[in-house]
Amino acid sequence: MAHAYRFGIEEELFLASSRTRAAPSESVSAFHKAARSRLEGVEREMLESQAEICSKPSASFDETHETLAKLRTGLCAIGREHGLKVFAAGTHPTAIWTDQRETAKVRYRKMIETLQMVGRRSIVSGLHVHVEVPEPDQRIDLINRLMPFLPVLLALSTSSPFYERHRTGLAGYRLRAYAELPRTGLPELFDGADDFERYVRVMTRAGAVEDATYFWWHIRPSIRYPTLELRVADSCTRLKDTLAIAALYRCLVRLCVRRPELNARPTGASRGFVMENLWRAQREGVHAALIDEAAEEAVPVRRLVERLLDLVAEDAAALGCNAQVAHALTITECGSSADGQIRAYEASLAAGGSERKALSCVIDWLARETANCET
Repeated sequence: MAHAYRFGIEEELFLASSRTRAAPSESVSAFHKAARSRLEGVEREMLESQAEICSKPSASFDETHETLAKLRTGLCAIGREHGLKVFAAGTHPTAIWTDQRETAKVRYRKMIETLQMVGRRSIVSGLHVHVEVPEPDQRIDLINRLMPFLPVLLALSTSSPFYERHRTGLAGYRLRAYAELPRTGLPELFDGADDFERYVRVMTRAGAVEDATYFWWHIRPSIRYPTLELRVADSCTRLKDTLAIAALYRCLVRLCVRRPELNARPTGASRGFVMENLWRAQREGVHAALIDEAAEEAVPVRRLVERLLDLVAEDAAALGCNAQVAHALTITECGSSADGQIRAYEASLAAGGSERKALSCVIDWLARETANCET
């Protein structure tokens, strides 16, 4: 178990006008140009009202925290110079899809041409975590065995209770919107690496996809790196939440490597329970009760997190991320970003504010929390 399980984090962020709190209606190319020239690790996303920040592969959470904190605060500073607020959330509370400007990039242009309205409506941002594994050929088996843990990671990350200026009634609406796209959701229960490779080969030869990067599943093997990429999580408003989810996922990967019997031989029913739990996590976030397949009962997220912390205690100690993993329990106590957004929204309405004012308060809360990168 001497493998380092190095990891990298990608955070997708949104922009809003400082004046109107709406998604920018004019081109923000000057903002993106300044960000790319002044900060290392900033990328464009499919919409102009988005940006992505990336950490380098590392085995240190302190190093990754420092990298992401500098990128977040740097982007926020550049945003102020251009009259923009920068924030992390699974959906943009005030953006209207018909008003969005697409990024002028060949890959994104081809995606929009293929997806049409389905692609244009996808105003969502996620948290992606790559973790290196000792034997890349075992990644498909690991995916099958990691699936039952995905709903808990989603619940901890929920940050998308608003969409197109409406309160959705869900803590995590992002995956509902994202589900309009093809080849999303849970991957199939592939029968090992050969079965997966056959799937990729047939799909590419048939012209369904250009390569495996067009499989936008909740978890997938990277074709560029020897990693497993977590994609189920909403973009986390608070950096501490990002690091907690990344740490817990990294520990779960190591756990499944060292305990090959864990969640072995998943069935169609097992996958069905994961599907149900993902819905429950989207609906209620950290307040959900998820189905425990072995116990055949629903268990509160908080209790499941406590069990996971016990389960990965050895892994957290070995990987040096006890503090980050422990913060997952704090999220269950204090709420995810979705809870903070709803509190800001309801407080504004209770004070006599209009619906528009309440959503502006949500944007302001998101921007403040995104910029607060304390440990």
